[in-house]
Amino acid sequence: MKGVDMQIKEAAERLGITERMLRHYEKSGLMETRRSENGYRIYSAADLRRAGRIRDFIATGFSTREVRAMAACLSDEGSGPCEGGIPQLLKKLEHIDRLSADLEAKREAILDRLAVLRDVFPVGAEEKDRVQARRDTSLSGRGPGTSGGLHVELEPHASGR
Repeated sequence: MKGVDMQIKEAAERLGITERMLRHYEKSGLMETRRSENGYRIYSAADLRRAGRIRDFIATGFSTREVRAMAACLSDEGSGPCEGGIPQLLKKLEHIDRLSADLEAKREAILDRLAVLRDVFPVGAEEKDRVQARRDTSLSGRGPGTSGGLHVELEPHASGR
């Protein structure tokens, strides 16, 4: 496997991350790297796979602490997926769903307030169309007319709102 070994610059390029990130993974206790006689870090194919898994977990929102808790899921040891990772992934998914719901609620609150202000301070038709288009496009990328939330009219209601 000697021919597969590489220094940090090539490893970072292959992974699409910076050398600094690779050093951070090591400093955070997420991986250990061998050193050459002159002290340079040497990365094997297994090291690249581990660093790629770390990169992917971090890219999906895991902190280095959370990734460290899933250490068994990072190595090549064993011949299949890491069963211990399932609870961690489910926990992260629940967290993301909560954040998404919180953001959607905040978005709806802002749109509701904006609608009230528009009732008091009318704007031109072009501005109303732009605001309605934003309302119709939710955070999850649904198309027009599927905001999934409470629809707020931008025109004054008969109730005098």
